[in-house]
Amino acid sequence: MNHRTGALAAALMMTVATSALADTKAPAAAPLAKVNGVAVPKALADLLVSEQVAQGAKDDDELRARVRDHLVRREVLLQTARKAGTDKLPAVQQRIAYATSEMLANAYLERWVEQNPVTEAEARAEYDKVVGQNAPNEYLSRHILVESEEQARDIIAKLKAGTAFAELAVQSNDPGSKERGGELGWSRPGSFVPEFDAALQKLEKGKFTEEPVKTAYGFHVIQLDDIRRAEPPKFEEVKDRIIESMQQAKVQQHIESLVSKAKVQ
Repeated sequence: MNHRTGALAAALMMTVATSALADTKAPAAAPLAKVNGVAVPKALADLLVSEQVAQGAKDDDELRARVRDHLVRREVLLQTARKAGTDKLPAVQQRIAYATSEMLANAYLERWVEQNPVTEAEARAEYDKVVGQNAPNEYLSRHILVESEEQARDIIAKLKAGTAFAELAVQSNDPGSKERGGELGWSRPGSFVPEFDAALQKLEKGKFTEEPVKTAYGFHVIQLDDIRRAEPPKFEEVKDRIIESMQQAKVQQHIESLVSKAKVQ
C-alpha cells in the first residue's frame, strides 16, 4: 500500500469511528449539511473548529467553510466506502475498533490530567531541585595559543618567573583574544573543545596550566581568572516547560500504576 492510499485508509477509519461516536450521542439539531440525504452533524463541525482554535487558528467564516468542506468530502467518502463494502472488511473493522479504543483511552487520559494537574508549587519545587543540583559553573579565562609545544613551555616558564599573562598574550595566534590580553570572557562547560574544557575546569582560580594543552588548533597556555555559579533561567521563563514535562511523567506513572494492578495473562 503506498503512502497516499494508506493515509486515505487511515482517514476513512478515523472518520468512521468518529462518525459512530457522534451518531450515538448527537442531539437533535439542524445539520451542517446533507449529503445524499444523510445529515452531517453541526456539533461535529463545532468540535473540529474548537480543536483548530485551541491550536491557534482564528474562528472565522473561512475556517468554518474549510471545516464544512472537509466534512462534506468526508461524508461522500464514507458513503462510497460503505457502498463498496469497505467497512465490512475484517482488517478494516479491526483497525476501526482500534482507532475507537485509542480515542477513548486518550480522552480518559485528557480528563485525568484535568483532574490531576501539576501545580505551580510542584513545578517551583522541581525547578529549585534541578537548579540546586545542576547549575554549572562559569569560568572567566584567558589563553595563549602557539604552534609548538616548545613555544608553550617557554611561555609557561616566563609566567612562573613573574611575567604578566597579558604581556605574553601578544604572542598568541588567536587574533580574537590576543589584543585583550588573551581574555576569552565567561564560558560554561562545553563552550570549548574537550581538551581545553577539561584543562580549564581543573584549574584553581588565579592559576595557569603548567603543562601545554594540545588541541587541534595548536598548544594552549590557559589561565583561570575567576569562577562563579551560572545564572539559571528565571522560573517564569521555564515554568510551562517544567509543568509539561512533569505532567507527562505523571501520566506515565499513572499508566504504570494501572498496568501493575491489572491481571495480565
